[in-house]
Amino acid sequence: MARKANGVSRRNVLKVTGGSLAAAGATGLASAAPTDKVEVNVGFKSARGRAMARSSADEIVREFNSIEAMTIRVSKRAVTALEKNPNIRYVEENGTMEALGQTLPWGVDRVDAEVAHSNGDTGSGADIAIIDTGIDDDHPDLQANIGSGKSFVSCGSGGYTGSCILYGNSNSCNDSWSDDNNHGTHCAGIANAVDNGQGVVGVSTQATLHAVKVLDCSGSGSFSDIAAGVEYVADQGWDVASMSLGGSSGSQALHDAIQYAYDNGVVIVAAAGNDGQCTDCVGYPAAYSETITVASSNDSDQQSSFSSQGPEVNIIAPGTDIYSTVPSGYDTYSGTSMATPHVAGAAGQLIAQGYSARDAESRLLNTAKDLGLSSNVQGSGLLDVAAALGYDSSDN
Repeated sequence: MARKANGVSRRNVLKVTGGSLAAAGATGLASAAPTDKVEVNVGFKSARGRAMARSSADEIVREFNSIEAMTIRVSKRAVTALEKNPNIRYVEENGTMEALGQTLPWGVDRVDAEVAHSNGDTGSGADIAIIDTGIDDDHPDLQANIGSGKSFVSCGSGGYTGSCILYGNSNSCNDSWSDDNNHGTHCAGIANAVDNGQGVVGVSTQATLHAVKVLDCSGSGSFSDIAAGVEYVADQGWDVASMSLGGSSGSQALHDAIQYAYDNGVVIVAAAGNDGQCTDCVGYPAAYSETITVASSNDSDQQSSFSSQGPEVNIIAPGTDIYSTVPSGYDTYSGTSMATPHVAGAAGQLIAQGYSARDAESRLLNTAKDLGLSSNVQGSGLLDVAAALGYDSSDN
C-alpha cells in the first residue's frame, strides 16, 4: 500500500460538503495581538515542559491522559515563549475539522457483505467506535448493537451553543453522546445496522457500536476534542475507529492520539475527503500513515465525483447515494464519510474472526478487487468483505 506523509502542514486543500475548512491558524495565532488569548495544543518532551505549559496557561482546557500534550488558553506573547522553549515539542492553534459529506443497501451488496451474513459472520465480539456526531441509541436498526459512549463536545463554555438547521431539520446542541446532527447515526448504520428484517442492514450486523462524539450539531469539532476521542477509544481497548471527518490541515496533537491508538491495536479507518477528482488532495487525518484511507465509488464502480485522491488512498468503497439510518428514520447521503464505515464494518468482521489489527488491515487491502483505476483513486481496489473472510463471491 502507498505510504502516507506524516507532516502536519503538507497541504491546505480539503473542502467539506456545505463549505470549506480554512487553514488552521489563518485567523487565529497569526492575527492575534500579544495580549490576546488564544487556544492552543501544546506538546512537551518532559515533565519540565509540562510544568512550563501549565505555568503559562491562563486556563487549562484539557490534559490528555496518555499523550504528552495539553490544550490551554494563553496569550500570544506566552505562545511565542513556549515555541522557543527546548522542552516543548510543538505549539499549534486548536483548530477544527468538519463532518465530511453525506449520501446503502446497494453498497452492502456491492462489497459482498451479505455473503458473509449468509455464512453466519456478523461481527459479534468486535467493538466499533464511531468517532463523529454521536449515535441515535433509540433507533430500531441500531439499539440492539449500542454499547457505551462518551461525548467530548461542550455546547457551552466556549463550545457551540444554540441550534443547527441540518438536512431540513432544526437540532439543538446537546452535551450527551446522542446524535444531534444525523451524520454519526448514518455512518453507524452503514457499519453495523441490525439484520432484523426492517430498515437497512450493515456490513457487520452484531458488533458493538460505541458513540464517541467529537463533532457538535453543526458537524464541527476541535483538534483537541477529536484527539481526546481517539485517545479514549484506545484506552477502552476497542477494536475499530471509524473517522468520517477531516480537514485540510493536520494537528500534531491529533496525530499523537492516532499514533497512540495504532500502537495499542486499534484499526483506524478515515475518509479521504470530498475535494473532487483532484491530483493530490487527501485530507487529515486520512493522510496519516497509521490510518486506512478510504475513497468513494459509485454504483458503476467508478470514482465518485466528489472523492479525493492521492498516494495516501488505500482502498475504495461505496459512497454515492447510500441509504442508511438517521435519527428517527432513514435517508440517503453521499460522501467519503459513507465509504469509510463500510471498511470499518469489514474490519469489525475480521476482528471478530480473531485477526489482529495489523493482520485485519493487510487482509482488507490484499483481498480488495482491482477496478482498473489509478492507485491514487482506488488504492488496492474495491472493498470485498466476502473475499477478506475467505468466501468465494465470484457468482454473487
